[in-house]
Amino acid sequence: MERVPVDILGLSTSPASGGAFALILREVNGNRRLPIIIGAAEAQSIALEMEGIKPPRPLTHDLMKNIITAFGAELSDIIIDELRDGTFYAKLNIDNQLIDSRPSDAIALAVRYGVQIYVASGVMDEAAFVPDDEEEEQQPLQPPQSGKPSKPKQQGPAPSKAQRLEQLRQQLQEALERENYEKAAQLRDEIRKLELRD
Repeated sequence: MERVPVDILGLSTSPASGGAFALILREVNGNRRLPIIIGAAEAQSIALEMEGIKPPRPLTHDLMKNIITAFGAELSDIIIDELRDGTFYAKLNIDNQLIDSRPSDAIALAVRYGVQIYVASGVMDEAAFVPDDEEEEQQPLQPPQSGKPSKPKQQGPAPSKAQRLEQLRQQLQEALERENYEKAAQLRDEIRKLELRD
């Protein structure tokens, strides 16, 4: 089977699939894009790992990786190998054994192992598209968010940049301790924006 290497371009909400997300894969040596609809939990798991946010307790995909490693096995790559009745199918290549998986779970594990994601060429031919313009070029991966980050109400003089950063870091730590990863992702983004300002 001919395989096409892809990487993750980004995640976006999918209005047509109430609460689901579109994971966009990009052909490494070409310009085709492959959208795959995935659930919010899987989208969050992928985004948190790619953004380097480590939850205080292992998420399901972290647990899966820990189990695979505990048995002395290793994930070498994953492939999205079939599209049947509008549903994508994937395989995990663990110690040269192909194990059936949902694409979202396979990709969540692939980002944790840092292994290559492949798509069967037939699946790319059938389901991929070429963007009309290059406006869609690399956009930063954003973790799923239930709403826009709320800005604190300010009374009196605005806090200094250092004070604001300290407040945000404390809120981030609290969100991680409460396992509120959506809020943590929003706070992390706000911290980054503030750090980049002069």
